[in-house]
Amino acid sequence: MLLIVFTVSMFVSASLLFLVEPMLAKMALPMLGGTPAVWNTCLVFFQAMLLAGYLYAYAVTKFLRRRTQIVLHVSLALTPLAVLPLHIPAGWEPPSDSSPVFWVLAMLSVAVGLPFFLLSASTPMLQRWFSHSGHKSANDPYFLYAASNAGSLVGLLGYPLILEPTLHLSTQSHLWSYGYAVFLVLTVACAALVWRNRPDSAPAPAAPIEESEAIEPRALWRQRLRWIALAFVPSSMMMGVTTALTTDVPAIPLFWVLPLAFYLLSFVLVFAKRPPISHEWLIRRLPFLILIALIPTVCKTKLPLLALIALYLVTLFAIALVCHGELARSRPKISRLTEFYLWISFGGVLGGIFNALIAPVVFSTVVEFPLVLVLAAVLRPPIDQTTPPPEKAARVRRNDWLLPIALFLVMAGILTGLAHAGIPLGSSLIILIFGYSMLWCMSFGKRPLRFAAGLVALLAASTLYTPNLGKALETSRNFFGVVRVTDSPNGKLRYLIHGGTLHGSQSLDPARSREPLAYYTQSGPAGSILRAMQSKSLQTPAGGPRQANWAVVGLGAGAMACYLQPGESLTYYEIDPLVVRMALDTRYFTFLQQCAPQAKIVLGDARLKLRSAPDAGYDLIVIDAFSGDMIPMHLVTREALALYLRKLAPGGMIAFHITNLYLDIAPTLGSLANDAGLVCMSSDDRGVPEAQLDAGKLASHWLVMARSRADLGPVATDPRWTPMSVPPGTKVWTDDYSNLLRVIKWN
Repeated sequence: MLLIVFTVSMFVSASLLFLVEPMLAKMALPMLGGTPAVWNTCLVFFQAMLLAGYLYAYAVTKFLRRRTQIVLHVSLALTPLAVLPLHIPAGWEPPSDSSPVFWVLAMLSVAVGLPFFLLSASTPMLQRWFSHSGHKSANDPYFLYAASNAGSLVGLLGYPLILEPTLHLSTQSHLWSYGYAVFLVLTVACAALVWRNRPDSAPAPAAPIEESEAIEPRALWRQRLRWIALAFVPSSMMMGVTTALTTDVPAIPLFWVLPLAFYLLSFVLVFAKRPPISHEWLIRRLPFLILIALIPTVCKTKLPLLALIALYLVTLFAIALVCHGELARSRPKISRLTEFYLWISFGGVLGGIFNALIAPVVFSTVVEFPLVLVLAAVLRPPIDQTTPPPEKAARVRRNDWLLPIALFLVMAGILTGLAHAGIPLGSSLIILIFGYSMLWCMSFGKRPLRFAAGLVALLAASTLYTPNLGKALETSRNFFGVVRVTDSPNGKLRYLIHGGTLHGSQSLDPARSREPLAYYTQSGPAGSILRAMQSKSLQTPAGGPRQANWAVVGLGAGAMACYLQPGESLTYYEIDPLVVRMALDTRYFTFLQQCAPQAKIVLGDARLKLRSAPDAGYDLIVIDAFSGDMIPMHLVTREALALYLRKLAPGGMIAFHITNLYLDIAPTLGSLANDAGLVCMSSDDRGVPEAQLDAGKLASHWLVMARSRADLGPVATDPRWTPMSVPPGTKVWTDDYSNLLRVIKWN
C-alpha cells in the first residue's frame, strides 16, 4: 500500500507539472506574435522553478526534522488553491519596444509560479520521505524517479494528443485544478504513512559518515561540475532541437513537447533497474548520429518535415541517453539524493538560460544547436579506452589538433577554389565534398577531443558555402528570430529573410525600385486585391468623396506601400523591431521612403494594437504576418476576425496572405468566413514562369473576405479567384481552441 501511494503521488505530481507547461505557453503565445521563442522562454522559467523546488527540498530535508518537514510541506501545498484555476493575469501586456523575455518570466511567476514550485519539490521530497518509511526498497528510492518521469511523459504527450485537440483552454485549466486537488490528497496520504514511523525507524546508512565527507574536496567538485555539464548538454540540445523544428514550421504544442518527451524518456530508461539500451552501444554510434544531424547546417539544405523531425529527435534521444546514462552511473548514495537532483537541475537551467537568454543576444544566427553537438562530442566517453605507449602518446595528442586543422584547410581550399573559378556547386559536387569531409571527420570518432575539433572544422569551412543566398549584408537576431538582408546570387534583387523564409524583395535596378515583387506583384493576387479596393468610389459620412485608408499586419520590406495612391493612408502593424529597422534602412530597402514616407508603423502585436484603432476605420485590412514560414494562429481565430470586422469600414475587404510550405489553413479560414457570414474567395497563383521568377515574382496564395459579394468589386468576377469551399467537419478556431495538427502538410 505504501509503495503504491508514493508511486502514484509522484506520477500525478509529474503529470501535472508537464501538463501545465504547454498549457501556459499556449495561453501566452497569442500575446507575443506566435514566435517559437515563447516556448523556450517558458522552459527556462519552468527549469528555474524546478531548481528552486529542488533547492527547497534539499534545505528542508537537510536542516529540519521529518515531522517538521511534513507540516511545512503540506501547509505550503495548500496555498496554490488560492490562485486556481490558472490564467494569464488581467491587464498584462508585453512591451512593444524591448525584448519581452523578462515580461514572460514575470507573468509566469504570477500565473503559475506557486503551484509549479510545490510540484517541483515533490519528487525529491517524497523520495526522501520514502527512504525513511521502513519499506524494503527504502535504501534505493531512485526507482521512484522512473515513475516520476513516466508521469512527465504522460502529461507531456497527453496534452497535444488528447487535451489540446478536444478541450478549450478554459476547460483544460479547470481540469488541471482538479488534478492538483488529487495531488494534494495523495501528498497528505504520503505524509500520514511516514508520520507513523518513528524518526529512528529508517534504515541505517551504509557508512557512518556522509559520503560527501569521504570524498576529497577537489574530487567532489569535479564530480559536481561533471554532473552539471552532463545535464547542461541534453537540456541545451532539447531547446536547440525545438528552435530548429519551429523556425519555419508551426509553434504548436506537439512540436514543443516532442523534444522534451524524448529528453524525459531518456531519464526513465537510464534510471530503470535494467536499462533496455546498452550504454556502450550508444557511445559507439553517437559520432555517426552527430554527423548526420549536422547535414542541414553544413550543407545548407532543407529536409522534408518528417525527415527533419526524425533526424533531430533521434539525435537528441541518443545524446540524452548517453549523458543521462553517465549521470545514472555516477549517482551517489541516498544521503546525497537531493543534492544530486539539485546539481542536475542546475545544469538543466544553465542549458535553458544559454539557449533562451544568452544565445539570442550573443549570436546573430542560430548556432547553439551545432555548438552543443560539439560539446556532446567532447563529453562522450572515448570508444577506445586503451592508452597509447609513451613514445606515441605525444604524437597522438598532437594529431588531435593537426588532423582537424588539415580537414578545415582542405575543405576551405576546395570551396574557395571552386567559388573563385566560378564553378557552381551542384548536387553531385556537394555530396562529394561534404560526404568525403564527413567520412574523414568520422575517422576521428574514437577520440572525443579529436572528433569535436573535426566538427568545428566542418562547421567553420561550411560558412564558405552560401547557396542561393548571395551576398549577406546584415544578419541580426532577437527574441522573434533571425533576420537577414542579402543580395540574390545574380545581383539583381535584395532579399529580406526571416529564419529560412523570404519575407520581401526589391529590385536593385533603380527603374524598378518602386515595383512590388515576390508575393505582392501587380500580376498576382495581391495586385488584384489592391486594384479592387482602389476601384471603389468611397464616400465620407456626409456623402463627399474620400480616399482609402488601409492597414497591413506585417511589414516585411514594405513592398505593399508602393500600391499607395495620392491621398490614401496606410498603417503597418509589426511586432518585430528588427524588421522595422531593416525596412526603414535605406541602405537596404527604399519602398517606404519612395512610396509612403508618411505611412504609420505601429510596433507591437497586431491583435493588441488594433484594439485602439478607430472602429470602421479601414477600407482594407491585409493579414500578412508570418513567424518564419507560418502565420501566427491567434491572427486567424473567431475573435481575431471579429476584431477585424469591427475595424473594417462598410464595403471593406479583409485579405489573408497564406502562402506556406507546411500549413494548409485555407479551409480553416473558409470555416471562419462561413461562421461570420462572410463571402470568401481564394486565389492560388502557382506555376510562375521562369522569366517572372527571374524578375522577382514568387508563387503566392491569398484569400479575401467581405460582407457581401458586391464588396469584393472586380475580384468577384476575376476567373483567377474562386469561392472558398470548406470540407465537412472543419472546425472554427477560437482563442480558446485550435488544432494545427489537422492542417499540417507532412510531406
